[in-house]
Amino acid sequence: MISTKIRDVLATTASICTILQFLAGVLVCRKIIKNGSTGNSSALAFVTCYTSCVLWMRYGMLIEDQFILLVNIFGIILQASYLYVFILYSVKKFKIIRQIIAATCFLGTVYSYSFYEQDRVLAAKYVGFLSCTLTVLFFASPLMMLAHVIKVKNTETLPFPIIMASFIVSSQWFVYGCLLNDLFIQIPNFLGCILSAFQLCFFLIYRNDRNDFNNTYLI
Repeated sequence: MISTKIRDVLATTASICTILQFLAGVLVCRKIIKNGSTGNSSALAFVTCYTSCVLWMRYGMLIEDQFILLVNIFGIILQASYLYVFILYSVKKFKIIRQIIAATCFLGTVYSYSFYEQDRVLAAKYVGFLSCTLTVLFFASPLMMLAHVIKVKNTETLPFPIIMASFIVSSQWFVYGCLLNDLFIQIPNFLGCILSAFQLCFFLIYRNDRNDFNNTYLI
C-alpha cells in the first residue's frame, strides 16, 4: 500500500514536470509569431516529440497506466499546436507537411499492428520498444551541438533550463519505471539522465566563459 502511494505521488509529480517541459515550446512559438517567420528553426524536434507522445499514449493504453496515458495526451495536443504554428509561419511548409505525413504513416502502421495483435503483452513489448528507441534519439539530439560548444569553449548555444528540466523529468520517470519494473520506461529515462548530466557538466567546465546562466536562451 505504501509503495503504491509513493508510486502514485512520484508519477503525479513526474507528469506535472513533464507537462511543464512540454510547455517550453510556447517560448519557441512566441518568438516565431513575434518575428513573423520560423527563420532557421526546424520543426523536426516537434514532429519527433509528437510521434513519441502518440507512441507512449498507446503504450500507456496497453499497460493500462493512466499517468503515462494522460501526460502524453496533453503532450500530443501541445505538439500539434506547435506544429500548426510552424506550418503557418514557415516558408518551407511542404517540408514540414511531408515530415508529419511520414510520422502519421509510421504511427498508423504501429497502431494497426497493436490493435490487431491478439497478444496484448507482445503488442506492448513492440510498442514499448519503439517508444523507448524514439525517446533515446530525442534525448540524444542536443549532443550534435556539443562539438560547437567544445570548439568555442562556450555554452551559449546550450539551453540550460531545458537540459536541467530533462534531467529532473528523466530522473523521476526512471524511478517510476523501477517501481513498475518496466524496462521500457527505465532505459530511455536512465539514458536521458546520463545525457542531460553530461551536457550539464559543460556549464561547469566553461562556467568562466559565461556571466550568468540566465543569459542562456530557451530555444
